[in-house]
Amino acid sequence: MTHQTSDLEAQLDALRQEGQQAIATAETLEQLDQLRVKYLGKKGQLSQALGGMGKLPPEERPRIGALTNEVKEALQNDLDTKRTALQAAQIQAQLEAETLDVTMPGMYRPQGRMHPLNSTIDRALDIFTGLGYTVAQGPEMETDYYNFEALNFQPDHPARDMQDTLYLTDGNLLRTHTSTVQIRYMEENDPPIRVAVPGRVYRRDTVDATHSAVFHQIEILAVDEGLTFSDLRGTIKVFLEAMFGDVPIRFRPSFFPFTEPSAEVDVQWKGRWLEVLGCGMVDPNVLKAVGYDPEVYTGFAAGFGVERLAMVLHQIDDIRRLYNSDLRFLRQF
Repeated sequence: MTHQTSDLEAQLDALRQEGQQAIATAETLEQLDQLRVKYLGKKGQLSQALGGMGKLPPEERPRIGALTNEVKEALQNDLDTKRTALQAAQIQAQLEAETLDVTMPGMYRPQGRMHPLNSTIDRALDIFTGLGYTVAQGPEMETDYYNFEALNFQPDHPARDMQDTLYLTDGNLLRTHTSTVQIRYMEENDPPIRVAVPGRVYRRDTVDATHSAVFHQIEILAVDEGLTFSDLRGTIKVFLEAMFGDVPIRFRPSFFPFTEPSAEVDVQWKGRWLEVLGCGMVDPNVLKAVGYDPEVYTGFAAGFGVERLAMVLHQIDDIRRLYNSDLRFLRQF
């Protein structure tokens, strides 16, 4: 055995002892991976130690090669064993950290309830979507054009006095009805259309038991070839019967700038007639404003206040109860 062979054997033996000791004291998987690269990587210490094999006599190289494999296998086995142990310890630590003591009493969280306004909106929209209507929404801050002009309200039209409007300093306004979305929807879509529009609206109104400056509306709009007042009446009848059951319904002539002819609709509820919505055939001027040909298309629209329906359905005596967040009231629903 040459002196060079003896030195290489001693170097390999020392490398194995050093590596095994370092692996045994590794505390994390990251440290372990660093040791793997340090000892067994392409530029690791084992590869560097073997760099001198080319200087050995040919008859001594097989023995050094076998010793090298032993060192490599020993280090690899220690790495695998240590990795398994560290992974198991990591999983155990995670389990202990995430353990839930099911014997401990849980934290009480009161169950939420659907607000009567939301439930009324959902109930109405379920009926209309079942009839093939699409739900659409739009901005609550509007321009005079969408809120009035496009809906056949001329600047000096007396009907503007019917809706005391909240104007903003920039010339815009808070919408007084959800009919604004009907105009926006027709501008973006060609007939035939069926759309239901829920949303919050604003009017300068004195707050009392039946009035609020902020309230909610749902309006529907249908435009197609050949639609008549009979289609409107049938739609309203189906909707009201779904909401109130088999109750008497009556239509009374009325006036709205954006529909002609127009009607108010009442239902007989608990022995008296209650006004619940307004409706009518879309005025030809409204169709012209959005580029529809009134000689080809006709349409109908209807709208109602959500608060009115909610108060009737739940026998609520004061509209302000819907807004004051009194849990004694809300827990009833």
